[in-house]
Amino acid sequence: MAETSETISATLAEELWQTAGEMAEAARAAILPHFRAEGLGADNKLSEGFDPVTVADRAAEKAMREVLAARRPMDAILGEEYGREAGESGLTWVLDPIDGTRGFLAGTPTWGVLIALSDASGPVLGVIDQPYTSERFEGGFGRAVWSGPLGTRPLVARAARPLSEAILFTTFPEVGTEAEAEAFRRVAAQARLTRYGMDCYAYALLAAGQIDLVIEAGLQAYDIQAPIAVIEAAGGLVTDWQGGKVHEGGQVLAAANAEIHAAALALLNG
Repeated sequence: MAETSETISATLAEELWQTAGEMAEAARAAILPHFRAEGLGADNKLSEGFDPVTVADRAAEKAMREVLAARRPMDAILGEEYGREAGESGLTWVLDPIDGTRGFLAGTPTWGVLIALSDASGPVLGVIDQPYTSERFEGGFGRAVWSGPLGTRPLVARAARPLSEAILFTTFPEVGTEAEAEAFRRVAAQARLTRYGMDCYAYALLAAGQIDLVIEAGLQAYDIQAPIAVIEAAGGLVTDWQGGKVHEGGQVLAAANAEIHAAALALLNG
Protein backbone atom coordinates (compact mmCIF):
# COMPACT_ATOMS: atom_id res chain seq x y z
CA MET A 1 0.00 0.00 0.00
CA ALA A 2 1.25 3.46 -0.85
CA GLU A 3 2.21 5.53 2.18
CA THR A 4 0.62 8.91 2.88
CA SER A 5 1.23 11.42 5.65
CA GLU A 6 -1.84 10.01 7.45
CA THR A 7 -0.54 6.43 7.44
CA ILE A 8 3.10 7.08 8.35
CA SER A 9 3.83 5.79 11.85
CA ALA A 10 6.12 7.42 14.38
CA THR A 11 8.67 4.66 13.76
CA LEU A 12 8.62 5.22 10.00
CA ALA A 13 8.76 9.00 10.48
CA GLU A 14 11.94 8.59 12.54
CA GLU A 15 13.43 6.36 9.83
CA LEU A 16 12.60 9.01 7.23
CA TRP A 17 14.24 11.72 9.34
CA GLN A 18 17.34 9.56 9.76
CA THR A 19 17.46 9.08 6.00
CA ALA A 20 17.10 12.82 5.39
CA GLY A 21 19.86 13.55 7.89
CA GLU A 22 22.19 11.03 6.29
CA MET A 23 21.52 12.59 2.88
CA ALA A 24 22.26 16.07 4.21
CA GLU A 25 25.55 14.88 5.69
CA ALA A 26 26.49 13.12 2.45
CA ALA A 27 25.74 16.27 0.46
CA ARG A 28 27.83 18.39 2.84
CA ALA A 29 30.80 16.08 2.41
CA ALA A 30 30.45 16.18 -1.37
CA ILE A 31 30.05 19.96 -1.64
CA LEU A 32 32.38 21.60 0.86
CA PRO A 33 35.69 20.63 -0.81
CA HIS A 34 34.55 22.65 -3.85
CA PHE A 35 33.23 25.77 -2.10
CA ARG A 36 35.50 28.79 -2.62
CA ALA A 37 38.00 26.42 -4.26
CA GLU A 38 40.41 27.85 -6.78
CA GLY A 39 39.52 27.07 -10.35
CA LEU A 40 35.92 25.96 -9.74
CA GLY A 41 34.08 26.22 -13.04
CA ALA A 42 30.53 25.68 -14.17
CA ASP A 43 28.65 24.37 -17.18
CA ASN A 44 25.76 26.45 -18.48
CA LYS A 45 22.44 24.63 -18.86
CA LEU A 46 21.00 27.37 -21.10
CA SER A 47 21.74 28.40 -24.68
CA GLU A 48 20.68 31.94 -23.70
CA GLY A 49 21.23 33.33 -20.22
CA PHE A 50 23.14 31.61 -17.42
CA ASP A 51 21.93 28.64 -15.38
CA PRO A 52 25.10 27.09 -13.96
CA VAL A 53 25.80 23.58 -12.73
CA THR A 54 29.05 22.55 -11.08
CA VAL A 55 30.81 19.34 -10.18
CA ALA A 56 29.60 19.97 -6.61
CA ASP A 57 25.92 19.97 -7.69
CA ARG A 58 26.33 16.65 -9.46
CA ALA A 59 28.43 15.04 -6.73
CA ALA A 60 25.97 16.03 -4.02
CA GLU A 61 22.94 14.65 -5.82
CA LYS A 62 24.79 11.40 -6.58
CA ALA A 63 25.73 11.10 -2.90
CA MET A 64 22.12 11.61 -1.80
CA ARG A 65 20.85 9.09 -4.33
CA GLU A 66 23.36 6.56 -3.02
CA VAL A 67 21.93 7.00 0.48
CA LEU A 68 18.41 6.40 -0.85
CA ALA A 69 19.50 3.34 -2.82
CA ALA A 70 20.81 1.84 0.41
CA ARG A 71 18.09 2.97 2.83
CA ARG A 72 14.89 3.62 0.85
CA PRO A 73 15.06 1.92 -2.59
CA MET A 74 11.27 1.68 -2.72
CA ASP A 75 10.82 5.47 -2.81
CA ALA A 76 10.70 7.61 -5.95
CA ILE A 77 13.19 10.43 -6.55
CA LEU A 78 12.97 13.77 -8.34
CA GLY A 79 16.31 15.57 -8.52
CA GLU A 80 17.37 18.70 -10.33
CA GLU A 81 20.47 17.17 -11.92
CA TYR A 82 19.45 13.56 -12.63
CA GLY A 83 15.68 13.75 -13.04
CA ARG A 84 13.06 11.21 -11.99
CA GLU A 85 13.40 7.68 -10.71
CA ALA A 86 10.24 5.65 -10.20
CA GLY A 87 9.27 4.12 -6.87
CA GLU A 88 6.48 2.02 -5.40
CA SER A 89 5.97 3.35 -1.87
CA GLY A 90 3.89 6.41 -2.76
CA LEU A 91 6.65 8.65 -1.37
CA THR A 92 8.99 10.82 -3.43
CA TRP A 93 12.24 12.46 -2.37
CA VAL A 94 12.63 15.84 -4.08
CA LEU A 95 16.26 16.98 -4.18
CA ASP A 96 18.06 20.18 -5.10
CA PRO A 97 21.74 19.51 -4.34
CA ILE A 98 22.71 23.19 -4.43
CA ASP A 99 19.89 25.71 -4.53
CA GLY A 100 21.69 28.93 -5.40
CA THR A 101 24.53 27.74 -7.60
CA ARG A 102 25.16 31.33 -8.73
CA GLY A 103 25.78 32.30 -5.11
CA PHE A 104 27.92 29.18 -4.64
CA LEU A 105 30.10 30.28 -7.56
CA ALA A 106 30.35 33.79 -6.13
CA GLY A 107 31.44 32.47 -2.72
CA THR A 108 28.42 33.68 -0.76
CA PRO A 109 27.05 31.37 1.99
CA THR A 110 23.41 31.81 0.98
CA TRP A 111 23.00 28.62 -1.09
CA GLY A 112 21.77 25.40 0.43
CA VAL A 113 20.90 21.74 0.02
CA LEU A 114 17.16 21.12 -0.30
CA ILE A 115 15.65 17.77 0.66
CA ALA A 116 11.89 17.17 0.64
CA LEU A 117 9.72 14.11 1.05
CA SER A 118 6.32 14.24 -0.62
CA ASP A 119 3.24 12.09 -0.87
CA ALA A 120 0.36 12.62 -3.33
CA SER A 121 -0.79 15.71 -1.42
CA GLY A 122 2.57 17.49 -1.45
CA PRO A 123 5.62 17.86 0.81
CA VAL A 124 5.42 16.35 4.30
CA LEU A 125 9.08 16.68 5.37
CA GLY A 126 11.66 19.28 4.47
CA VAL A 127 15.32 20.11 5.12
CA ILE A 128 17.16 23.30 4.21
CA ASP A 129 20.84 22.66 4.94
CA GLN A 130 23.66 25.22 4.71
CA PRO A 131 26.89 23.20 4.88
CA TYR A 132 29.34 26.10 5.21
CA THR A 133 27.61 27.69 8.22
CA SER A 134 26.61 24.27 9.60
CA GLU A 135 22.96 25.35 9.82
CA ARG A 136 20.08 22.97 9.27
CA PHE A 137 16.40 23.86 9.20
CA GLU A 138 13.97 20.93 9.50
CA GLY A 139 10.20 20.70 9.37
CA GLY A 140 7.62 17.93 9.21
CA PHE A 141 6.00 15.12 11.24
CA GLY A 142 5.79 17.37 14.29
CA ARG A 143 9.38 18.61 14.00
CA ALA A 144 10.29 22.30 13.53
CA VAL A 145 13.91 22.88 14.56
CA TRP A 146 16.92 24.92 13.58
CA SER A 147 20.42 23.76 14.51
CA GLY A 148 23.76 25.44 13.98
CA PRO A 149 26.56 27.39 15.68
CA LEU A 150 24.09 28.83 18.21
CA GLY A 151 22.76 25.42 19.22
CA THR A 152 19.31 23.99 18.54
CA ARG A 153 16.24 26.20 18.57
CA PRO A 154 12.57 25.82 17.64
CA LEU A 155 11.50 27.22 14.30
CA VAL A 156 8.69 29.73 14.82
CA ALA A 157 7.60 32.12 12.08
CA ARG A 158 7.00 35.79 12.93
CA ALA A 159 3.73 37.01 14.38
CA ALA A 160 1.47 39.28 12.37
CA ARG A 161 2.54 42.87 11.77
CA PRO A 162 1.56 45.54 9.25
CA LEU A 163 3.08 45.25 5.78
CA SER A 164 4.70 48.62 6.44
CA GLU A 165 6.89 46.86 9.07
CA ALA A 166 7.65 43.77 6.98
CA ILE A 167 10.93 42.46 5.60
CA LEU A 168 10.57 41.08 2.08
CA PHE A 169 13.01 38.91 0.09
CA THR A 170 13.34 37.70 -3.46
CA THR A 171 16.29 36.17 -5.30
CA PHE A 172 16.35 38.11 -8.57
CA PRO A 173 15.48 41.84 -8.83
CA GLU A 174 13.68 41.17 -12.13
CA VAL A 175 11.57 38.44 -10.37
CA GLY A 176 10.14 36.97 -13.60
CA THR A 177 8.21 38.52 -16.46
CA GLU A 178 7.69 42.27 -16.52
CA ALA A 179 4.12 41.77 -15.27
CA GLU A 180 5.39 39.62 -12.39
CA ALA A 181 8.07 42.20 -11.59
CA GLU A 182 5.44 44.95 -11.50
CA ALA A 183 3.30 42.89 -9.12
CA PHE A 184 6.33 42.34 -6.88
CA ARG A 185 7.10 46.07 -6.87
CA ARG A 186 3.60 46.81 -5.60
CA VAL A 187 4.37 44.74 -2.50
CA ALA A 188 7.93 46.04 -2.16
CA ALA A 189 6.67 49.63 -2.22
CA GLN A 190 4.66 48.93 0.94
CA ALA A 191 7.28 46.90 2.83
CA ARG A 192 9.78 48.40 5.26
CA LEU A 193 12.79 46.56 3.82
CA THR A 194 13.39 44.60 0.60
CA ARG A 195 16.47 42.46 0.04
CA TYR A 196 17.67 40.33 -2.87
CA GLY A 197 19.79 37.33 -3.81
CA MET A 198 19.32 34.90 -0.91
CA ASP A 199 17.97 31.83 -2.77
CA CYS A 200 16.74 29.13 -0.35
CA TYR A 201 18.30 30.86 2.65
CA ALA A 202 15.51 33.44 2.55
CA TYR A 203 12.94 30.70 3.17
CA ALA A 204 15.02 29.43 6.09
CA LEU A 205 15.08 32.93 7.58
CA LEU A 206 11.31 33.16 7.24
CA ALA A 207 10.85 29.88 9.13
CA ALA A 208 13.30 31.10 11.79
CA GLY A 209 11.24 34.22 12.47
CA GLN A 210 13.69 36.71 10.95
CA ILE A 211 11.65 37.96 7.98
CA ASP A 212 8.04 38.16 6.86
CA LEU A 213 7.74 37.44 3.13
CA VAL A 214 9.46 35.76 0.19
CA ILE A 215 8.00 36.37 -3.27
CA GLU A 216 9.36 34.64 -6.37
CA ALA A 217 8.35 33.36 -9.82
CA GLY A 218 9.51 30.66 -12.19
CA LEU A 219 10.42 28.09 -9.53
CA GLN A 220 10.55 24.32 -10.01
CA ALA A 221 9.25 21.63 -7.65
CA TYR A 222 12.75 20.94 -6.34
CA ASP A 223 13.19 24.65 -5.52
CA ILE A 224 10.16 24.96 -3.28
CA GLN A 225 9.04 21.64 -1.77
CA ALA A 226 11.57 21.61 1.07
CA PRO A 227 10.87 25.27 1.97
CA ILE A 228 7.13 24.55 2.00
CA ALA A 229 7.52 21.77 4.58
CA VAL A 230 9.92 23.78 6.74
CA ILE A 231 7.86 26.98 6.70
CA GLU A 232 4.54 25.23 7.33
CA ALA A 233 6.07 23.38 10.29
CA ALA A 234 7.13 26.78 11.69
CA GLY A 235 3.58 28.13 11.41
CA GLY A 236 3.90 30.02 8.14
CA LEU A 237 2.28 29.34 4.79
CA VAL A 238 3.38 29.03 1.18
CA THR A 239 1.04 29.35 -1.82
CA ASP A 240 1.01 30.50 -5.40
CA TRP A 241 0.01 34.08 -6.21
CA GLN A 242 -3.66 33.07 -6.24
CA GLY A 243 -3.53 31.41 -2.82
CA GLY A 244 -3.45 27.83 -4.14
CA LYS A 245 -1.01 24.96 -3.85
CA VAL A 246 2.46 25.58 -5.23
CA HIS A 247 4.36 22.34 -4.63
CA GLU A 248 4.90 21.91 -8.40
CA GLY A 249 6.58 25.34 -8.59
CA GLY A 250 5.70 28.54 -10.43
CA GLN A 251 4.82 31.80 -8.70
CA VAL A 252 5.54 31.55 -4.96
CA LEU A 253 4.33 33.62 -2.02
CA ALA A 254 5.78 32.51 1.32
CA ALA A 255 4.52 34.32 4.39
CA ALA A 256 5.12 34.20 8.12
CA ASN A 257 1.41 34.30 8.92
CA ALA A 258 -2.03 34.49 7.33
CA GLU A 259 -2.45 38.23 7.87
CA ILE A 260 0.66 39.33 6.00
CA HIS A 261 -0.01 36.67 3.38
CA ALA A 262 -3.42 38.22 2.69
CA ALA A 263 -1.96 41.72 2.46
CA ALA A 264 0.71 40.64 -0.02
CA LEU A 265 -1.71 38.52 -2.03
CA ALA A 266 -4.05 41.47 -2.53
CA LEU A 267 -1.22 43.64 -3.88
CA LEU A 268 0.15 40.91 -6.14
CA ASN A 269 -3.25 40.69 -7.77
CA GLY A 270 -3.59 44.43 -8.26
